[in-house]
Amino acid sequence: MVGGIRHYEMRKRNRALVISAVRKAGQCSRTQIARLTDLSQSTISAIASDLLDEKIMRQAGQGEATPARRGRPQVAIELNPEAASAVCVYLSFNNLSAALVDYCGRVIERQDTRLSTLDVGQRELMDLAASTIRSLIGNRDNVLRVVLAVQGITDSDGHELLWSPITPHNHVPFGPALEEIFGLPVIVQNDCNMIAAALRWHDPQRYGDNFAAILLSDGIGMGLMLNGRLFTGTHSSGGEFGHMIHEPNGALCRCGRQGCIEAYAGTYAIWRKAHGRSPMEEPVADTEPEHMGALARCARSGDERALEAFNEAGQAIGFGIGSLFALVDPAPIVIVGQGTTAMDILEPAIRRALARTAGGQDAVDIPIETEREEIPLVQHGCAMTALTGIDNDIFGPAQRAETNAARSVTRKSVA
Repeated sequence: MVGGIRHYEMRKRNRALVISAVRKAGQCSRTQIARLTDLSQSTISAIASDLLDEKIMRQAGQGEATPARRGRPQVAIELNPEAASAVCVYLSFNNLSAALVDYCGRVIERQDTRLSTLDVGQRELMDLAASTIRSLIGNRDNVLRVVLAVQGITDSDGHELLWSPITPHNHVPFGPALEEIFGLPVIVQNDCNMIAAALRWHDPQRYGDNFAAILLSDGIGMGLMLNGRLFTGTHSSGGEFGHMIHEPNGALCRCGRQGCIEAYAGTYAIWRKAHGRSPMEEPVADTEPEHMGALARCARSGDERALEAFNEAGQAIGFGIGSLFALVDPAPIVIVGQGTTAMDILEPAIRRALARTAGGQDAVDIPIETEREEIPLVQHGCAMTALTGIDNDIFGPAQRAETNAARSVTRKSVA
């Protein structure tokens, strides 16, 4: 019995290794898979044959330019886009964006819905998410995962939204509620964590094992990659960079506390400072990108109040990064979101503040990259989280038939 369990675990591990190698490379011959996984040719041939028979993989239709050995050229294999699909949802301030992606991560269909997140009831919010997912799934029977990213703090198990500035509702159980409706695993994730995951998948050479992705928008968030793994807390999603204290008893933050980094560097905070408002004034609900662009132009033209606002924001971010580096060592930084339109003003202030910290003394030349659009990154991070979950939990253990049967029973009972 023990031998059977060990054989099953080894087979599951090897299948997952092969799927992972092909996902990362796009197309692979069996020889290339052997180099990437250190598995034997016989093991890879057997697994590849199974994956082709199960229609999880398909032939890519092209052989290697130079065969590895005499005889028939090996044919590259690739993921079969029709093997599975997943729904990726992003709930942010006043917006719900959703996409259906195929097994290769390509978008099949998108939906965007505007709503007033501060005014919508909890039940209505969950119903809207459910109706959007239901519309994207339609009659498809190959949807195997849902990932919901939210602008806020989630629990470490990926079940619920614990707190968010975009809604007055706490402990919103999106995961269990949606799983009961659709009979699918539903993962709830922090949006900045999904940004970091997307960057790592998109360009692993540029965004390697250690980097921090900081979202600079109405809110300030962070996704932190350490030693090739996404950092999360033991109880929550962690990485709440924007709500680290910059100045005790300082400016009012959207979270209701005082002195957070976000209360100085969020777009609402920059707007508040540039317009000469009190730092204790209630933050405005939303700042349009064109308003921030206008403020940046004012700062560039010498407007002292606007320039002071951006310098104060850069200083808060720089001191925060220095505190982070004192804990985890310097690492590349990626600034994401509408705040990147003013990076020519912000970056010098960030670097001046960083140089004054213990963590930043050796970070003079640390790269600071920028990525303008956060929504595509969040959705890509959701897609890769969903698809690698399918790889490891369903196709790796070869549980596709059982999963579809269970889903069929659940959907009938819900109907």
